[in-house]
Amino acid sequence: MITFTNVSFSYKKEEVIKNLSFSIKKGEKVALSGASGSGKTTVLRLIMGLEKAKKGKVEINPNCTFSVVFQEDRLIPHKTTLGNVSLFSDENTAKEILCELGLCENLNTLPSELSGGMKRRVALARALAKQSDVLILDEALTGLDSATKEICYQAIEKYLANRTLLVVSHLKEEQTRLANREIKI
Repeated sequence: MITFTNVSFSYKKEEVIKNLSFSIKKGEKVALSGASGSGKTTVLRLIMGLEKAKKGKVEINPNCTFSVVFQEDRLIPHKTTLGNVSLFSDENTAKEILCELGLCENLNTLPSELSGGMKRRVALARALAKQSDVLILDEALTGLDSATKEICYQAIEKYLANRTLLVVSHLKEEQTRLANREIKI
């Protein structure tokens, strides 16, 4: 489904990724690990086609679709919580996922009125609600307490279905809980 063959990438003169090779099969749950600045998010951007490899080859199944929780929430400010999630699903599915993530009381709330943790959960709900081949979580649960993370883990497991999962997290607990394979970047 996803193959990197001797991929290198640099921002201006700074090489971030050098001769990286790996393969991810459909339905795998993979954690991308490495130190800060090692290129984990850049690998995700290469996978999604937001960046192009300077050397080597990135191969993705044709017509592969992605749903993503970026490091930033990227919510649409003039849309309610329900409106943000309904962009990629029907309203009933959006409500169901938001309620599972503890946001039933906030369906008509604008992002500016939400706490940081609530915004993270809305971003997660939106990614889970969208039908896609690959679910990408880039530091998706940052800032959440352990009880809220547990609710999120359960929702991810429930709505993941047969999708491929790519997780970037600095927390080993998240990598271990969500993925069954690790690729060091």
